[in-house]
Amino acid sequence: MPVRSPTLSRDKRWKPKTDNYPQSHKSFRTKQKLAKAQKQNRPIPQWIRLRTGNTIRYNAKRRHWRKTRIGI
Repeated sequence: MPVRSPTLSRDKRWKPKTDNYPQSHKSFRTKQKLAKAQKQNRPIPQWIRLRTGNTIRYNAKRRHWRKTRIGI
């Protein structure tokens, strides 16, 4: 039985997954979802803190673009 080297062969090189990269051509539905997620991802207005007596202090659904994916 021949011994194989631990290096990857020429055709089986590591390639990055293209699923994780943003596409330049998006469908309208995808673009709408991304736009909505972008609008929702903001801190709460200061008048809400005043109105609620500072019980709501931050947006609990805030999302970092690199840490948490949207899932579309």
